[in-house]
Amino acid sequence: MDFEAFAQSQKPKLLRYATVLTGDPHLAEDIVQDALVRLYVKWRRVSKTDRPELYARRVVTREFLALRRRKATKLTVLQRDIDDVRHEPDHGEQAADRDEMSLLLGQLSDRQRAVLVLRYYEGLADKEIAELLSCSVGTVYSHASSGLAALRRVVRSDSMSVRRGK
Repeated sequence: MDFEAFAQSQKPKLLRYATVLTGDPHLAEDIVQDALVRLYVKWRRVSKTDRPELYARRVVTREFLALRRRKATKLTVLQRDIDDVRHEPDHGEQAADRDEMSLLLGQLSDRQRAVLVLRYYEGLADKEIAELLSCSVGTVYSHASSGLAALRRVVRSDSMSVRRGK
């Protein structure tokens, strides 16, 4: 497969992934564009791998993590659904759930967010996530566990506030 065909087939998936990571479709577009440029430069080597799409996700993930380190700023998660990227019709309750999840993910560390998005949105196995993030499978378990625990604490805290009438 040549690079152009690969980029056309994978760009929507990479955009969806990057949008869930960043919470901002415009920033996701920038990250995916930078990742595709990096892939183009290394395409001869990347195209010979068994799963170039996995390598592409790794580059997007690294671009996201590097951006956070370079700018040393906290990204603001927009209260906007991801339908623009997926081109699916919007349904009120689903949109509210996506907005809430986007806000919740925005409260996690970069690594926790990346692990949870790769596991639950992208459906990757822990071994694949470890390869993408260049860490051990144990580290993936740790980030997933601590990320899920943080999400549970926030959800419990919110439900307790609602019960108390706050």
